[in-house]
Amino acid sequence: MISALSITPPRANCTEIGQAVPVLMTTTKVALKGELQVPAHASGIVLFAHGSGSSRHSVRNRMVARTLHRAGIGTLLFDLLTPEEEMRDLNNGFLRFDIPLLTQRLMIAAYWLHFHPLAKDLPYGFFGASTGAAAALQAAAELGTEIRAVVSRGGRPDLAIRRLPDVKSPTLLIVGGNDELVLKLNQRAYQSLTCEKRLEIIPRATHLFEEPGTLEQAASLAADWFTTHFQP
Repeated sequence: MISALSITPPRANCTEIGQAVPVLMTTTKVALKGELQVPAHASGIVLFAHGSGSSRHSVRNRMVARTLHRAGIGTLLFDLLTPEEEMRDLNNGFLRFDIPLLTQRLMIAAYWLHFHPLAKDLPYGFFGASTGAAAALQAAAELGTEIRAVVSRGGRPDLAIRRLPDVKSPTLLIVGGNDELVLKLNQRAYQSLTCEKRLEIIPRATHLFEEPGTLEQAASLAADWFTTHFQP
């Protein structure tokens, strides 16, 4: 879907350990803004694929990222769409459901990390929310065992249903117990996964995990999943 040869390598001096570093991931066709943060002695790096109408500034994803940092895991939060695309998406809402496009952007970020001095030797995982979860699973199907683990929070894995049998990465689906429609869609998608898998239902949580303590539970589950599967 994207050739590593089209990636513009990051600047060699972007090596701030433990600090949030603004990054620009560029190819011959697109430039994506992001933020890379890698703790000292990190066990791996998680790339975030945000949900419908969101961005790298998502409050919920940033809360999850902080939990991962405390667990010794690096994160890459980035915009799946360019500013111009985001403006178009605000008008029609089409691009946020363009799973092939979002998948390609996630793969761009994964290839770009291979060139970064803080990340090139670490294992990778994907964390997806809403439609971003479909992109995370489809990208994992493309990249195979290179992706050590995938976590979906309140995601739409059903939007990648045809590629789910091809996913080799251990996959954790986290869904709110009161998010009835998405729960049914996740249960259906779970049956299509043939990799190591788990479905966790957070009691009382709705789609955005706004209920007290529910997002913290989801973040803790994600941290445990990645920590376990980033082990050699």
